[in-house]
Parts: sequence; C-alpha cells; structure tokens
Amino acid sequence: METVAEPIAPSRGPMAPRPFHVVRRRRETADTWTLELEPAEGEPLDVAPGQFTMLYAFGIGEVPISVSGDPAGPLVHTVRAVGAVTAAVCASRPGDVLGVRGPFGNAWPVEAAEGSDVVIVAGGIGLAPLRPALYEVLRRREEFGEVVVLYGSRTPGDLLFRRELERWRGRFDLQVAVTVDRGLDGWRGEVGVVPKLVADARFDPDSAVAMVCGPEIMMRFAADALLRRGLPAAQVHVSMERNMRCGLGHCGHCQLGPTLICRDGPVYTWDAVEPRLAVREL
Repeated sequence: METVAEPIAPSRGPMAPRPFHVVRRRRETADTWTLELEPAEGEPLDVAPGQFTMLYAFGIGEVPISVSGDPAGPLVHTVRAVGAVTAAVCASRPGDVLGVRGPFGNAWPVEAAEGSDVVIVAGGIGLAPLRPALYEVLRRREEFGEVVVLYGSRTPGDLLFRRELERWRGRFDLQVAVTVDRGLDGWRGEVGVVPKLVADARFDPDSAVAMVCGPEIMMRFAADALLRRGLPAAQVHVSMERNMRCGLGHCGHCQLGPTLICRDGPVYTWDAVEPRLAVREL
C-alpha cells in the first residue's frame, strides 16, 4: 500500500516571532507590569537566568526584555511602560497574543558561583533580570555560601516584587537589604543609594561572585563599592540593558566598543566592560 508522507511544517527562522498567550498579568508599580506567557503551540522556551527575548506587540513593534521568572517555570517578563511598544505590552490582558523571539544572550554565572558567596545588587527594574538567578541559587541553596540581596529604588512605590521581598527577608539563610532614594509614604526602612549597602553586607570578598543590574550610573558605583570590599573585577558581573534590535548580532544597533551586547552579553565582567563605559558617548 502506498503511503503518503506527512507535510513538513516550515521551520521558524530566528527573526520570526512565535505567538505566546498572556495567561497572567500583575501590576508591580504605577508603570510596571509582570506578564506570564505560554506558547500558543510547541515547546516552552528553555531560558537561562540573565537571557532576554525580543517581545513583539503585533502592529506596533518589538523590544528586548529580560526574562524575570523562575527558569523552571513559564516565561515571565516584567516590563516598564516607557514607549509605544512597552506600553502596548503592559496593556496586554490574559488571552491576548504577543510575539516572542529568542531567548538571546548569555547568562548570569550561577554555575560558576557554586561554593562561593553570591552578592546580588539591583537598582530599580534591574531586579527583574536578577530574579531568575536568585531563584536558581535558592533552589540549590546548599551549594552556595552567603547569599546577599541588595536592592534599591527611587521611592517605596517603585519597589518591584514587594511580597517576594518580604518572604526573602524572612529567610534565615538569605541577607536582604532594601533602600530608597526618597523615603515617602511613611517609609521606615533605609534611605540612600543602593551601592552604600555593600559596605555592611556579610560576604567573603576572596570567594564571592557579584551580579549587578540597574542604571549604568548605579552599576558604576556598585562595582566601585564591591572592588573597595576586595572583590576582583573579574568576579563582578553586570548586565548591560541597552536597546537591541535584531537579537542576533546582525544589525549592530547594540554595539559597545568591539562587542555586540545581544551576542556577547548582556552579562559582562566588570574588567571587560568598565574601560568602554569610561569612553564618552560610546
């Protein structure tokens, strides 16, 4: 009996977004939302902590967004509405469809940090790209030494993941310090910039690995504070959250000196990236 071959579905190229359904949407701050996404068809994305996707609002455009959820769970993005595309993404409701390309980029050095102290320093929405790394560290907590989370935002109303911050602060195996630039709304916690928290954190600089994300000016001062504590610059890792277009290293839009952030980053060691950040308008 003659058999008929099944038609072969055309493979999606790296520039073709896959449709993902929004299944949950939670407001974090006045302008920031966390979205949980599931693929309309096919396998979920296999994402490492620190990677990003190109998130596409159909008919409007796409934007690079770091993954902010548990690597063992669904695809989660935390997005601040700062332009037309991010505003459309944040306005998405459960059942709406967004396009996803990726994942792209390299990862936080969670595996390399085994047996070491881990210091996470985040400013503003920079906590979102670091949250997957923290999830992974906490899942394998016995494989690491001291674990420190230092987080700061402009005001109490700008803090992300407030319920999780409270849960993390209640753990005996985790140091958490939170500060704000301006203590409004009856704030009773620390007031000041997040790099100042580094001086009092408990960790061994001879065996610690630091992961830093936030505004570039904050990362500069945080890295300086970590180096003053004795961490080698090669053990301080930062995520460069500059704008990307293709995600594949073709367009050159995210060039930083001789590197392309979407291809060679977004995670860099401080000794590799600091000389380039010192170049005006690079």
